[in-house]
Amino acid sequence: MQTKFSFLVLLFAIIFFGCNNDKTNENTGENTKKYYDEGEFVPIWAKCAVWYQIFPERFRNGDPSNDPTVEDIRGADPQEMPKSWMIHPWGSDWYKLQPYEIVNGEPEMWKHLLRRRYGGDLQGIIDELNYLYDLGITAIYLNPVFMSPSLHKYDGECYHHIDPNFGPDPEGDRELMKQENPLDPSTWVWTKADELALELIKQAHEKGIRIIFDGVFNHLGINSFAFKDVVKNQQNSPYKDWFIIKSWDNPETGEKFDYEGWWGVKSLPELREDSTGIVQGPKDYIFASTKRWMNPNGMGTEYGIDGWRLDVAFCVGHPFWKDWRKFVRSINPEAYLTAEIVDKPENVIPYLQGDEFDGEMSYNFAFACVEFFINPEPLNINATKFDERLKELRELYPKGVAYASMNLFDSHDVNRIGSYIVNRGIGLFRNWGEYYAISKAIDNPDYNVRKPNEEDIRLQKLLVIIQMTYVGAPMVYYGDEIGMWGSNDPDCRKPMIWNDIDYQDETYLPDQTTRKPDKVEQNMDLYIHYKKMIRIRNKHKSLQLGSFKTLVINDEKNIFVFEREYENEIIVVVFNNSDTNQVVEIPVSEGKFTDLLNEGEYEVKNSVLSLEIARKWGAVLLKE
Repeated sequence: MQTKFSFLVLLFAIIFFGCNNDKTNENTGENTKKYYDEGEFVPIWAKCAVWYQIFPERFRNGDPSNDPTVEDIRGADPQEMPKSWMIHPWGSDWYKLQPYEIVNGEPEMWKHLLRRRYGGDLQGIIDELNYLYDLGITAIYLNPVFMSPSLHKYDGECYHHIDPNFGPDPEGDRELMKQENPLDPSTWVWTKADELALELIKQAHEKGIRIIFDGVFNHLGINSFAFKDVVKNQQNSPYKDWFIIKSWDNPETGEKFDYEGWWGVKSLPELREDSTGIVQGPKDYIFASTKRWMNPNGMGTEYGIDGWRLDVAFCVGHPFWKDWRKFVRSINPEAYLTAEIVDKPENVIPYLQGDEFDGEMSYNFAFACVEFFINPEPLNINATKFDERLKELRELYPKGVAYASMNLFDSHDVNRIGSYIVNRGIGLFRNWGEYYAISKAIDNPDYNVRKPNEEDIRLQKLLVIIQMTYVGAPMVYYGDEIGMWGSNDPDCRKPMIWNDIDYQDETYLPDQTTRKPDKVEQNMDLYIHYKKMIRIRNKHKSLQLGSFKTLVINDEKNIFVFEREYENEIIVVVFNNSDTNQVVEIPVSEGKFTDLLNEGEYEVKNSVLSLEIARKWGAVLLKE
């Protein structure tokens, strides 16, 4: 059994890490790596990746002994400490208030949902690496894992330690950290949680899976070592210049300490910037923390993370990102840097010129796809407009960027794609601020929180087909592959559905009234579709690195067909976005095609490939 497993791991590594293009130097006999394609600055491996985004607190509780206590959430929003608190039952009905929550007597649902902790940790991720491996995942993006009192951990206490409750010895880790001087990296210790993070990286790499961390460098949390010292020591703090201080405590004038929080959120004190970007003190700390996780203990980059996702990158000045990129690439030449910049494509251009980021979380890809495949009139677009928007995204940035950007449909910041489909038509996704508000079920009673039905799932499958065949690196948000649903934050952060956990039906609404029950379980039919499409992408370089050419646009029939080609491998991808079965005729060169999705075979006659495609479905045709 061990021999067979080792062989499978080796085979997987050959397939997926093959995108690294290892070559042997004929003159020296040394093995060298081709990190980038000619004229590009993005790592080749990032163009070949299939990403899986994990929200650690909600993925898997692998070690109940490290579960947070009520003291561990002190400092997280909502700031008022609860009268009663406990680890929330993993399989409970999402909106149903548990007895301990009822004791708190608060009418605001958001407070209850923010206080919940389910116990997800790093051991849980390690335990499920085989699950990700079997699904075909080749890269993981982890939401923040650094020490923090919140469930989301965007209010970091530091950048150089993993949250103790994600590791095996929370109490011991906190004691160990007391001996450090945060300003002196030589005094930094390696906690049990830190070491477990390195073990996760090691085991993921052994399976051919890369990992990037979430870098939240715009702000820290109010529990951070730096901010607490400023609050305590005011102008005498060594960190007094780290934050945007509006006023200091002054007993003589009665003036009170005040500071700038990110977008006015006081739990997220913003780091100060000047004309050169983030000021020197926090900049030095960020750089030291960056090196710690990319080359831990100087052991080599193979023991560290493979890159970073940068939170609210648009809130940090360009000079900082330019300096930081140089530093990152000096540590690991093939590190991947991707940015969260939800904006019009033309406003993203300055960040993607080769001196800051390699790619972005491509919400604009999601916007275009749902407008063509999902939205009803008048919020939809035709095939011609869809093709134009895709072309704009491909050609807007320097060569290679479109291939390395993360093509997603949802994340921890938006409603899940299944629930988007259920609520199609309530607003325009690309109108970010407006849609963000109306897609929150706890604020919008008209938002439909039901489970996606069979027709909804069919539409999600259609989206998966283009996600896995189009230019760019697909990213799956945890649980989408097994049919998880939920409105915008916090409902998009439900605990993962596992087969060995019993789940209550979802019957409660945010106002504690009830509705028709929805059974909570894995949708294995959807999972099989994800797995099949991921394997098709992983097997065929034309879908990872190939050129793109539009072959057919038919607005009347709602047909869209394109071709991907790489080193003589040709794949034609066909979409029938109409509500009826359609015969599609495609101009191609003579030959035979095999449908990798539907397993049919077709022969070209008179330079035309003709086939029937079911409604709201597609085909992935490989030329023999």
